[in-house]
This record gives sequence, C-alpha cells and structure tokens, in this order.
Amino acid sequence: MSVEDNKKIVLGFFENFASGNAVAAMNALADNATWWVAGNFALSGTKTKSQFAELGATLASKIDGALRLTPTGVTAEGDRVAVEAESFAKMKNGKTYQNKYHFLFTVRDGKIQAVKEYLDTMHAADVLCS
Repeated sequence: MSVEDNKKIVLGFFENFASGNAVAAMNALADNATWWVAGNFALSGTKTKSQFAELGATLASKIDGALRLTPTGVTAEGDRVAVEAESFAKMKNGKTYQNKYHFLFTVRDGKIQAVKEYLDTMHAADVLCS
C-alpha cells in the first residue's frame, strides 16, 4: 500500500470516530492490533484491540455527548502515519476534557497494526479517571 493509502486509512479512523461510528473505526484496526498509551496512570500501557474497545466504551459512558478528536497535522512515511490532534468533550462530572495528542500509527496490509498515543497524562487522569 502507498503512503497516501495509509494516510487515508488513518484519517478514515478519525472520521469514523468523530461521527460516532465506533464499529467502523474499530474495523480499521487489525485483529491483533495494539494500542499503547504513554504515562503512568489508569489508561496507560498496551491494550489489545478488544481491551481498547472496552476502554473506549467505558470512557464514552462518562462523556456528556461525544468526544471530538480533530487531527491538526499528518505526516507519513512508509508504513508509519503520525497525527497531531486535539480533543474536546464535556464530561458528565461537569469537567471539560481538552487535550493535545501525538499519535503514531503503523499501517500494513490495509489495517492499523499498532498505535502509540502521547498526551497530557495529568489532565487525562484528572478528567477521565475521576
């Protein structure tokens, strides 16, 4: 697959996520995909695809409406696609979640194989894990 194809797959993941189509977003991930989150808090570490889906459902239940995750920059080379993004969500606990991210996606054979997610972990822990 070309670099442009890989970018389309990753940006499609974000589009499906933003539109609330979790099934289509998760279908972009290979069955054996991993999702790693930086830091040392409750959401950190490496998750399998199913563990990531469970985590997403748990977080979604804490959000009043939807989590908006907007790519602000994309760079790709080979099977790696780097995305800078910003998020926004109103939480049911009254807090506002706004974070900045850097994601590194590895794409092979038309599927996302691995994701590394870097973010402000202190803000995520305070808002998402309280």
